[in-house]
Amino acid sequence: MRLNSLTEAEYSLTAWLFLRSLSFTYFFAFLSLSGQIIGLFGKNGILPAAQFLQLVADHFGAARCWLLPTIFWLNASDAVLFVVCLAGILISLLAMFGVCTGLSFICLWFLYLSFSSIGQDFLSFQWDALLLETGFLAIFLGPWQFLEWPWKISFAKFRWAAARIEPSILFIWLIRWLLFRLMFESGLVKLASGDSTWRNLTALDFHYFTQPLPMPMAWFVAQAPHWFNEMSVVVVFIIELAIPFLIFTGRKARIIAALIIAGFQTLIAITGNYAYFNLLTIVLCISLLDDQLIKSLLNKSTFVKLRVWTGINERLNNLLPAKDLNKAQNIVAIIAAIFITFISIGSLQRGLAGLLPLPHFLETLHDLSSSYCISNSYGLFAVMTTKRLEIVVEGSNDGSLWQEYEFKYKPGNLAMALPVVAPLQPRLDWQMWFAALGDARNDQWFINFVIRLLQGQKEVLDLLAKNPFPEGPPKYIRARLYDYQFTNASERANSGNWWKREFVRECIEPIRLDSVQEEQNHNF
Repeated sequence: MRLNSLTEAEYSLTAWLFLRSLSFTYFFAFLSLSGQIIGLFGKNGILPAAQFLQLVADHFGAARCWLLPTIFWLNASDAVLFVVCLAGILISLLAMFGVCTGLSFICLWFLYLSFSSIGQDFLSFQWDALLLETGFLAIFLGPWQFLEWPWKISFAKFRWAAARIEPSILFIWLIRWLLFRLMFESGLVKLASGDSTWRNLTALDFHYFTQPLPMPMAWFVAQAPHWFNEMSVVVVFIIELAIPFLIFTGRKARIIAALIIAGFQTLIAITGNYAYFNLLTIVLCISLLDDQLIKSLLNKSTFVKLRVWTGINERLNNLLPAKDLNKAQNIVAIIAAIFITFISIGSLQRGLAGLLPLPHFLETLHDLSSSYCISNSYGLFAVMTTKRLEIVVEGSNDGSLWQEYEFKYKPGNLAMALPVVAPLQPRLDWQMWFAALGDARNDQWFINFVIRLLQGQKEVLDLLAKNPFPEGPPKYIRARLYDYQFTNASERANSGNWWKREFVRECIEPIRLDSVQEEQNHNF
């Protein structure tokens, strides 16, 4: 009996739904990048990809392709950057409709890895790594046929028709293992960090207004009493530290875990813009379900009917030697599963801050594969920020009258409505939150951003909501640091503002283009 066929009856529909949902997530990831890619990594962008790749090539020589896997070694022009984004969008649609599923997921993983490799500060988020790790597992879960699942939609009861998809039980469990690590590490880092706000249950007194891009609901939840936030922190620890262990128990317990984790992610999503992170975590929860449950849910509805279209599908799929393909796929799946299991143990150990000893060969294996994001460590908000510092960037032509650059989504204008942008991610707005946590003068990307404003580069200005200098770039740029807080109910009723702020200090003193370029050349 083939390894893949052991669970075909139980997880065929589960795997199908998981792959469709993951391709949907890839779609948003590439779509989000397509509107920002030139301003971030183009020739006149904040962190030009071509310059970065040249520096890597000069330093690492022939090893560069292994250490930095990316298609952009071939060409990193603006046109190619944008075309690769479009390719990712198109291939994600093909995968969504089951066209060349296995090959499509290889392409999606490598194309997104290519962006991650050149992304530097702007693609260093945990959901970027999570998408790559999930996407790599999906390569071995999907079928290797030309057309996996042609289907029709009609308004009728759901009727199941088995297609030629034989999900591997190994990779169903590896996806579950990934979900466990993601949740458990997220809870453990909060305790291991020693952060007092998590330990004394006050973290959520600060979270809603200090998170990078709050949604409108965050303002309302932030008005809740302290006891509610304390209780919510306890619930967070239960969900992140206890519920994940249900994954390794029986069928009913796994379904309960899926519902709790998916519900938890939904609550997070309605208060904060975390790109596709919450969506992707819910996609991982699909692995905890089985065909019996999914079919029973669909049979209760009256709007979906799936049927296999046998004509073109059979003729195209018959071009492939199915038996030989399945045998080869099984062998590759077993080898890959063993490899992924070993390096994921290394990722978990690092996520536990080295609390568990790790054999040297696992450390070596993990290090060798780290550039490919096959297995990663996770854990958001290990330390809760208790103040919201925001950088306000201003320009002037005379050094006296200053005008503020408005971002599309990050707080600036006190009356600007809180945005709803997820599952897309405005990466410049997100990175500004991190810049405010440290010294922006030491962030090369931020200095480059200031230079692009002084140069009036359209590609970068397009990332902003408003350019106060449409006739030409200003002579001076400065950055000021403010302490932002949500208004309370009475303050918002009187002013209409979502935010209030107090000036903290100058972040960057007024600077001219020639002086900042001279300083950059001196440092280089």
